[in-house]
Amino acid sequence: LNVTEEKFVLDTLAGCTEYKSILDVVVNAFYVQDGRYCPISERNLYIVICYLATFQLDEIGLQHFSRIVKSLDTAKMQKFLRFFFNDLYLNTWIKDEWSHFYDSVYVKQNWIDPLLRWQPKVQQLIEKLTDKLGNRTTTVKTSRVTQPKEFNLTVPKPCAIPPPPPAPLPALPKRQHVPPSIYKPPKERKQLEEIKAKNIQKAKVTLFCLGQIRSLLCACKGDPFSLHTLPVQGTILTGRAIDPFLPQHLEVVWESVLKQCFEELTKQPHDLIDNIPIKLNTAAILREGALYQRKLEEELKRIENLQQGAGDPSEFLEWQKQMRGKDLEEQLAEIECRRLQGKLSYEEAVLAHQKVIQENKKKADLLREEKAELMHLYAEKRLQEQKEMKELVEHVMEGHKNVKQVKAKIQEYKQKIVQQVCEESGELLRQALEEEEDKNRKRYELIQQIRAIESTPNIRHKFVDLTETGGHGLFGEMSIVELRERLALLKEAQKATEEEKRDQIIHGKQAKEQLMLDKLDQISQFRAELG
Repeated sequence: LNVTEEKFVLDTLAGCTEYKSILDVVVNAFYVQDGRYCPISERNLYIVICYLATFQLDEIGLQHFSRIVKSLDTAKMQKFLRFFFNDLYLNTWIKDEWSHFYDSVYVKQNWIDPLLRWQPKVQQLIEKLTDKLGNRTTTVKTSRVTQPKEFNLTVPKPCAIPPPPPAPLPALPKRQHVPPSIYKPPKERKQLEEIKAKNIQKAKVTLFCLGQIRSLLCACKGDPFSLHTLPVQGTILTGRAIDPFLPQHLEVVWESVLKQCFEELTKQPHDLIDNIPIKLNTAAILREGALYQRKLEEELKRIENLQQGAGDPSEFLEWQKQMRGKDLEEQLAEIECRRLQGKLSYEEAVLAHQKVIQENKKKADLLREEKAELMHLYAEKRLQEQKEMKELVEHVMEGHKNVKQVKAKIQEYKQKIVQQVCEESGELLRQALEEEEDKNRKRYELIQQIRAIESTPNIRHKFVDLTETGGHGLFGEMSIVELRERLALLKEAQKATEEEKRDQIIHGKQAKEQLMLDKLDQISQFRAELG
């Protein structure tokens, strides 16, 4: 769809959704009266046509509306438009039903009057549809006669000319033998392997030298002048006492490495290590401040303990070790006791299980004996019932002999019952007729009252006073004016609380900044004292 058609479709869909209640009134009435045999699946079609005729006819025009109607089924559109544009229906029940949802004056001015104004032109459209239906001719499908066709047989191809014989293949030149140098490894690979082995040996020697230098540095403990006093100095410098197979050029390497290490140790400044500036964030400041505060508290506590006469804690530690040993022995004894108790409980459970099995066997024997007794009693009862049945059969056979006398008595009894029922039914019928007459008379009076109430004018407009309450009897009931005033007061209170929270946040930030400055002063003071 282009932009115009898409806008028209979306507007139509939105309008049908918005005015669904009043459109359903017309479509439901159409299905009840004229559209009884129309399928319910076409309900949306009638809703769209009703919406276009009611709200969009002035905007789109009669010509566009006629093209939409003619593009649909002629019989259905003719039946629906004839029902909807009926003067009597528009002025009576359609107007009254729509007035239930909207104001009656608004309905008459905006919807009913435009429909009545378009009614003559739409009537001409309905007549055209009627004429089209009258001139419609039914086309009868004629059966087609089968026309025979010739078989589509394959036409034989003409014989092809035989191809000429193939040309002889040219003779290939003689193959040369592979030279023996292909199967021998190249000399370059052997040279590369030798160079690689030499490099590995040099790397091993260098790693060994670095290990010896590290051990020397650990031995001299950072003092470069103590290297000359070590007993292994000569052997390290020469390199022959460590490994007699080391090459001679490593002596120069050892001397250059030791010389460079000695120069670096002599040039390294020891005083710059402690004076490196470190950038601290909030967490680092608080963490370092807490560390210094904890150290200060521990030092004060230690001094206080010394003033109170605290002595050597070795005796206390010995006593603590002995007590822990005793606690461990008690725990082991308790564990052993629990293990023995577990064994005893297991043996008791086995004995209890055996006892239960024996009791179950005794109960099973008792149940078997009771079952045998019950079966014996059941057999005796069955014999007694058979005897009673025989006696009953004999009694019935004797009763059949006096059937005629019994039938005569039953017939007399039934005749009496029929007479009583006829008398009672006549009385009940008379009472029912009287009750029905009373009901009809009351219904007639009620209908007269309802008609009198409907004939009185109904005031549809209700004047609203915003200062009055609803009168529902609730505890927190209030008028609209009071509700607005309370909402204004609540908004002012909310603004005051927001301002107070904002001030508290600002004061908190200022206090935190002051705390950070104090911590930094304290840290700088501690560092100066420790330095």
